[in-house]
Amino acid sequence: MIWTVLKEYGISWVFCRGLYSVKLKMLQKVPAVEKLFEKKVSVKRSDILCPDTISLKKFIKELPDEMKEKLITDADNASKGKILGFSAVGMDYGNPINWQYSPLTQKSCDKNSKWFKIPDFDPERGDIKAVWEISRFSHFVTFARVYLLTEDKKYYYAFSEQLENWLSENPYSFGANYKCGQECALRMMNTLLAYSVFKELATKEDEENIKILIERCYRKIISNFFYAYRCIKNNHTISELAGMIVGAWCCEDKKTIKKAYKILDKVIAEQFLPDGGYRQFSFNYQRLALQDLEFVLSLSTGYSLSDKSKEVILKSAEMLYQCQDENGDVPNYGSNDGALIFPVTSCSYRDFRPIIGSIFAILKNEKIYPDGPYNEEFLWFGKNKDLPYVLYEKAHKSFYDSGFFTFKNDKSHAMVVLNDYTSRPAHMDQLHFELWVNGVNVFCDCGTYSYADPAGEGLALTGGHNTVKIKDKEQMSKHGAFMIYNWSHRGKCEFSDSGFSGEMISANGYRHARSIEVENDSYIITDSVYCKTDTEFEVLFHTPCDVEFADGKYILSYNGTKLCTMECSSQGNINKALRSLYYLKKEEISLISMCGKTTNGKAETKVKIKIL
Repeated sequence: MIWTVLKEYGISWVFCRGLYSVKLKMLQKVPAVEKLFEKKVSVKRSDILCPDTISLKKFIKELPDEMKEKLITDADNASKGKILGFSAVGMDYGNPINWQYSPLTQKSCDKNSKWFKIPDFDPERGDIKAVWEISRFSHFVTFARVYLLTEDKKYYYAFSEQLENWLSENPYSFGANYKCGQECALRMMNTLLAYSVFKELATKEDEENIKILIERCYRKIISNFFYAYRCIKNNHTISELAGMIVGAWCCEDKKTIKKAYKILDKVIAEQFLPDGGYRQFSFNYQRLALQDLEFVLSLSTGYSLSDKSKEVILKSAEMLYQCQDENGDVPNYGSNDGALIFPVTSCSYRDFRPIIGSIFAILKNEKIYPDGPYNEEFLWFGKNKDLPYVLYEKAHKSFYDSGFFTFKNDKSHAMVVLNDYTSRPAHMDQLHFELWVNGVNVFCDCGTYSYADPAGEGLALTGGHNTVKIKDKEQMSKHGAFMIYNWSHRGKCEFSDSGFSGEMISANGYRHARSIEVENDSYIITDSVYCKTDTEFEVLFHTPCDVEFADGKYILSYNGTKLCTMECSSQGNINKALRSLYYLKKEEISLISMCGKTTNGKAETKVKIKIL
């Protein structure tokens, strides 16, 4: 394993991770050493965002009544310490709020312990993300939106009082909320978004509290940036760079601003593929990175991202546009922690139209969706609501660099995944097949559920995807919650309007080839399996639909409507499985599994899916 990790992750990454581990051990043994790593900052300003509040107020007041009612309910609950965590899970942190508390386990972190003494995963307290969730201050944006709707000052008071209480209960650098620089960056940016609305009501004490929050969050980011930049190399890095630009701008530190933009351009080039795909192999984290970047693009610092960065950001939004369903949803691809860091619209968490439309508005001065609640996002980031509407066609599309191949027709659209990994994978989803029919995700990815729960670990493995699962083998090897090694690779791969064929080569001793013939109303999937020794395998199809078997076919229905049929070349079974559309939330779905066994090291199966 050690040599494989060195080869795949690189000596530099392993060395930097080792250095950081040494730093943590040193801090735990001699806490006073922390002072050697701390940077001094001096915040001079906090009024850095100027959204068009008149247009925002008009937009929010014109939302459908049910959206306005929900917005008010969410804000009233948040004022009492009750939020919708991870965009789906009701979480009560108490009133006054206990900022170190996990509502899921009813256990707290020690607010008097230094951040480096608090573990990420604790068997008694559970996932630390449940502690962090309320301190992201996403609900501060909800307070601001409801104030624009109602002009009721109680939402400003809730914002002001909770901010003051947080600062009192979270002295730097004690407690769980200083463990992560990304959390500090998101906390700071959400506070500044809300403050851009409330500043007309703000007192001198509010202004001072805003500056104290910026000072603490920015200090955490720049004092520990080595870890995000050299060790993490994912959305955390982009979030912390966004936070660095915000903090430096508030400190009027032009040298650091210029440096941060330069590093961010480099990180964008490293993390985004030429066709717009994201190297964290997750649509959820791709959105998170794009929301970070829309915040940066909205700032008037005197500096800017390069044209090359802007081009790849736009391509990333274009990719999501091509992969999304008519309702704005996208496949539940890759790791999904429920993050919607800037909840600046009343759209559902699974609706990606807000961020896609915002990127197009910011970078192309175009509106790519008709009027709807999703268009509120780009108003928050400085774009005029009266942009010209431009309709972009959705068609068969190959994103070869990113490993996505999509098919579109009148009744359905499909996607197959085949990557050639050159950076750390997330899920074992090679040759996963995704199908949507009339707005229903008929064959789906099972999602994530939790990074700290065995159920979540299972969903990330090969068996959580619509692909071939070899008995007692995974596509790749895994150690702990996040370390995947023995990366699989892409063999031959061809794509056209009439179909796809590709091969996944596993380092664990087998190959899987999949071809998909696409006709107007059907998909014919042929799987070929090659193993060194004869072994059993299953071809898996996960579905939220009702499934029945009749006349030699599986019939899939949703809410009483028949959507498609499925014919298999060999015996199949209908079992139960789990799906997680939202972090820490799961549901029971059906699993159609077709059994097979290799003979002389190979086997072939065929499935025909006909859209009704």
